[in-house]
Amino acid sequence: MMQFLLRVVVNAVALCVAAWLLPGMDITSSATAAAAAGAGAGNASDTVGVVLAYLFIGLIFGLVNALVRPIVSFLSLPVTCLTLGLFALVINAAMLALTAWLSSYTPVHLTIDSFFWTAVLGAIIVSLVSAVVSWVVGADKK
Repeated sequence: MMQFLLRVVVNAVALCVAAWLLPGMDITSSATAAAAAGAGAGNASDTVGVVLAYLFIGLIFGLVNALVRPIVSFLSLPVTCLTLGLFALVINAAMLALTAWLSSYTPVHLTIDSFFWTAVLGAIIVSLVSAVVSWVVGADKK
């Protein structure tokens, strides 16, 4: 259980970096947007709301990667072999787009403006940051 929670935090950090670097990727919450419009920005509860929003999207992204990605990777194995593994980038981008679609039904939204540039670049950034943070924290040790 602790390993899963650590993976959610790593996903949240990776998504935060990707959203910070890419202008077409954004994570918003209806609760934090209402608080920022009403009271005033800079409140400690706004920061907690943003952190919880990233953790929630990290949870959704972790569940998508744990449940859907192995099936898609297995079914697309011939195409991945033909492209010498480059199709794995498309699979990663598709998992990010699926996370954005699933989050549209929740109070916290991950928005991606285009699949080709934003989702693919976001998937590359998330993969790199996730690998580095996992290595630093030791999330892959068993």
